[in-house]
Amino acid sequence: MLLLHGYGSNEEDLFSFASELPGKYFVISARAPRPMQPYGNAWYSIYWDEAPAGKWSDDEEAIESRDLIHKFIDEAIRAYNLEDGNVTLLGFSQGTILSYAVALTYPEKIKDVVALSGYVNEAIIDVKKDKLAYAKLNIFCSHGSVDQVIPVEAARKAPPYLEKLGIHTELREYPVGHGVHPQNFHDAKQWLENH
Repeated sequence: MLLLHGYGSNEEDLFSFASELPGKYFVISARAPRPMQPYGNAWYSIYWDEAPAGKWSDDEEAIESRDLIHKFIDEAIRAYNLEDGNVTLLGFSQGTILSYAVALTYPEKIKDVVALSGYVNEAIIDVKKDKLAYAKLNIFCSHGSVDQVIPVEAARKAPPYLEKLGIHTELREYPVGHGVHPQNFHDAKQWLENH
């Protein structure tokens, strides 16, 4: 299981979940490649004031991170003698956006995705023409119903988008802002046990 943290955080953030995860996982927590000031890291830059529409994301940097994560997965599989094609991604926020991008661009590498408080950014996904490429991919989607950072409406677009690719999922919503509700974590653990 590869843990991908959110914007402005680091690998220690989600690693606090490791001891609570099912014991069958070899857990690795990655640090995003872009250092931020005064602390933390990002998978790609987000700009708030430089666009007429307000906030926008640097999709070129996001694609670089997507491909870097793919490369890192291959390196980890070799380094730790792990099972190729049986990788679970657990992301939060920006880490979820990258988890979707990696899984949908490189579905042969990923079995399961736990998508916490993020959304699908179609601009950073290289969709496979053959929908059978997604046949073994399972995705758990969840979001806070009062998320002030990424509105729940953005997350609600994920299930219909994934359905078009042949991936059935549903969005589970919890009464929390931009964070992981205890019930959400419990449900995600249960979902992992079942997959």
